[in-house]
Amino acid sequence: MDTNLLNNYVLKAIDAYPYELEETVENLNYALSYEANNAYALYLMGRLQAEQFGDYEKARQYYAEALANKLDFHKVYSKYILVLMWNEDYQEAQKLIDFALTVKGLNKGEVYLFQGQLFEILQKYKKALKTLKLAKKHVYNNSFTSFIDSEIKRIKNKMKPKKTKKVKSKKKKKKKN
Repeated sequence: MDTNLLNNYVLKAIDAYPYELEETVENLNYALSYEANNAYALYLMGRLQAEQFGDYEKARQYYAEALANKLDFHKVYSKYILVLMWNEDYQEAQKLIDFALTVKGLNKGEVYLFQGQLFEILQKYKKALKTLKLAKKHVYNNSFTSFIDSEIKRIKNKMKPKKTKKVKSKKKKKKKN
């Protein structure tokens, strides 16, 4: 198999995604016909399935296959974790997060962000806040830090008990006296 031809198809698919979906699919199919276990082609096919078609089951299969062929392929982890959460496969998402934290060179701040979001989905708000604060320690740019701060603020707002009208009216009466 000519590696250059395979790489050309993969690069054409990368270049076309997400603006030229027909061209993306065509090039991915060619790439996968040359090498069925090409991690990048599988990863991009997973993205296509999840982001464009909403087929999370197929996306899971492609991401799992990509990781099976190349465990240190960092781009896969964040997309795979998101797909698992979108598909409400929370236990599998947790397992993947736990494993991802052991992969060298992976953006740990992003993984901790997903861990915090998973805790939020499970309504474990205190754990979510703790994890998001840990994520802040592992990020290296200000915009991502600001995003994490907004996530923390949003979760804190969820934790606040909602005040009822009765409570407000009692406070007004106390102030008048």
